Amino acid sequence: MTSWKFYGRRDELEAIKLLLTRGRWYFCAISGRRRIGKTSLIREALLEAGGESGLAAALYVQIPDSDERDVVSVFADALAAFADANPGRLPATLAPDRLRRFSDMARAIGALCRAGIFVVIDEFQYFNRKSLAAFTSLLQAEVDALTGSANGGIFVLGSIHTEMTALLEDRGSPLYARVTDRLTLDHWDFATLFQVFADQGLDSPRDWLTFWAVFEGVPKFYRDCAYQGTFAADGRSAADRIIDTLFLSARAPLLEEAGTWFLRELRGAGVSLLRLLARQQPCAHQQLSAAYAESLGDSRSFATYLATLIDRYRLVERLNPVFAPASNRQARYQIGDNFLAAWLAAIEPAVQAARVQPPAQALRIGEVRLENHEGPTFERMVRKLMAEASRRGVDDFPLTELVHGYWNRPRDAARLVEIDIVAVNENDRRVRFGSCKRAAAKHTPAALATFGQHVDDFLGTATGRRFKGWQQERALYSPLFAPAERQSLAAQGYACVDLADYHRWLTPTDSR
Repeated sequence: MTSWKFYGRRDELEAIKLLLTRGRWYFCAISGRRRIGKTSLIREALLEAGGESGLAAALYVQIPDSDERDVVSVFADALAAFADANPGRLPATLAPDRLRRFSDMARAIGALCRAGIFVVIDEFQYFNRKSLAAFTSLLQAEVDALTGSANGGIFVLGSIHTEMTALLEDRGSPLYARVTDRLTLDHWDFATLFQVFADQGLDSPRDWLTFWAVFEGVPKFYRDCAYQGTFAADGRSAADRIIDTLFLSARAPLLEEAGTWFLRELRGAGVSLLRLLARQQPCAHQQLSAAYAESLGDSRSFATYLATLIDRYRLVERLNPVFAPASNRQARYQIGDNFLAAWLAAIEPAVQAARVQPPAQALRIGEVRLENHEGPTFERMVRKLMAEASRRGVDDFPLTELVHGYWNRPRDAARLVEIDIVAVNENDRRVRFGSCKRAAAKHTPAALATFGQHVDDFLGTATGRRFKGWQQERALYSPLFAPAERQSLAAQGYACVDLADYHRWLTPTDSR
């Protein structure tokens, strides 16, 4: 195991370094989910661009969800800390103890930029709150005065997409059309994750699924795993190690994460809807609506809360069958953030149980529930792996569109048809139907017969008949196939693809 380092993000890192060194003022917006590494990315770029020369000195401030007085106080503290760490760099006109109002804070940001100091404002979306909104007009005046100059720059970081959009892209916003550069940070890609796993000595594909099912590609969580020794194989399952060291132990660094950063923003019925979805995802609209009405005794607000979770917070994904229009009525819904889904479905129940039950029993509760959570999560993992490998040109099935599944409603057909993976290559007229199981042994003769029947039934539907004359493939996906299993299934006409295959495809030869 190696010490922790900065992983991935090379394209984004180069983009930030270009801003820092091009000698022209900028106003850059960076958005992405919390803990995705926005601040770490800027810190790394400042280190690489500044080196020992101090060229890339920056002031960082995290905006609290509070009022004007508290925000200005936090900014003044950040300014004082910057002055202590960078003697002689703060403009003589700036005195942290004299900042009282938003107008003082905006002028201070302008003065910092003119002095060639970069300003990083985190949690910028809170300025969309009514109590803080006045600051954006004051900042606009400074931004307009700085535009076209050669010194400094401002980074604004935010984690709630719609509120960042309202602040920076709505025509009525004071900061409309002021952004000069924009970056959106997504999860680490799998190529980066495989590098992390290799560095940390995690070599079991089965464990890769468990870690991804909880942490997806969020850098901060994997760093916590490294610091707490969670990667180290000690005879326990990966689920046991994760729940114990990160959520149940005395140090438990992630115990408050979901409540602090997700559920606090939502509260009330929005949280209740997420809990219902976590228990039975992916879930049809009618099924979820009925569960909501039964749980809360009110179905009128369901559509509003669901739309908010999808559009504003981007915590819920709407899944459509392959080739279905966006407005179709067969959509299914799932929580789009693995950490939140794992917390609600498996980890929170274990944490609650640990308050009154022996630790071993609480761990077992979490482990069993996490195994159930891994089922639908593995399908999501396979779809993303297929997309990344195809994008890099290294997969065994090049795609011409994103991977979907297929399902119908029993009243629409003689029987239910459900296929995990429908991958399409229009150019070569190839279609691949896939079945995903979180253990290779679950691809039993009965499961294969059911899979085959569902594919045959699908090919008889109006959607499936479009593949007549195409090369049709049937593939099985699991974290790992033993050689004998792979050979036996291949003899029956199935392609077998596992996480070890994707590791081989996505890991550069010189890094193995």
